[in-house]
Amino acid sequence: AGTMAVSSPSRNLPLVAVCQVTSTPDKEQTFAACSGLVREAAKLGACLAFLPEAFDFIARDPAETLKLSEPLGGDLVSRYAQLARECGLWISLGGFHERGQDWEQTQRIYNCHVLLDSKGSIVATYRKTHLCDVELPGQGSMCESNSTIPGPTLGSPVSTPAGKVGLAICYDLRFPELSLALAQDGAEILTYPSAFGSVTGPAHWEVLLRARAIETQCYVIAAAQWGQHHEKRGSYGHSMVVDPWGVVVARCSEGPGLCLAHIDLAYLRQVRLHMPVAQHRRPDLYGNLGRSDP
Repeated sequence: AGTMAVSSPSRNLPLVAVCQVTSTPDKEQTFAACSGLVREAAKLGACLAFLPEAFDFIARDPAETLKLSEPLGGDLVSRYAQLARECGLWISLGGFHERGQDWEQTQRIYNCHVLLDSKGSIVATYRKTHLCDVELPGQGSMCESNSTIPGPTLGSPVSTPAGKVGLAICYDLRFPELSLALAQDGAEILTYPSAFGSVTGPAHWEVLLRARAIETQCYVIAAAQWGQHHEKRGSYGHSMVVDPWGVVVARCSEGPGLCLAHIDLAYLRQVRLHMPVAQHRRPDLYGNLGRSDP
């Protein structure tokens, strides 16, 4: 099991748990592993538990992915809602293979980050807007758009017992515009539930998470898939929490497990007060960032 690092001695600060799992094509086995970690998080006093992208399953191919997918109103999300109620904590379901309302027409799904409160209600959903279609030497090709439709919008950050949480997923981490938009909209915590591979993981994972934390002056919470999902796919792990100064305050060791961190919003406000980058920004110079038209 993963070791736990506790970031702060202050017992009155909200505690979050970041869960690291190895999803497989077996949904029951994967649910047992995830729910076990959520129960452990609740016992340890966390008010919010974060599960990675594809917490529901990782399939062998697009056809199997579509076959195993469910609507938000289906059995799996209702089991997690029940778990949230039983344990009395909020759960971030970091990336659910969702059959949307357009499933009948499109036969494609959304990659949906679902936030449940401690009553088991869905308080927010965000459908991944940047899809991972990449060809990497040594890691193979990934074409998420084969089975997935990009989401239409960014969600607004949501008030939770740990602070205002902005939802994102995995490949979104590479687009600082998204994190800046969420921070500008009031986010204090950014979430990047992920399934990074063996090539991009060591090269980019930690440095991007820390960069997002530093440039937005937010906490960054990144629950990650770890290990071998099936014969064709493995993930890097290294789930972590980064504070608004860019310090990694908790991380999971190898293997399934969890790590814990306190969220100190007074510290976040100090960081923003001493270095007010949000006030120094010059949207007049780069407000159209990312547009391809001249």
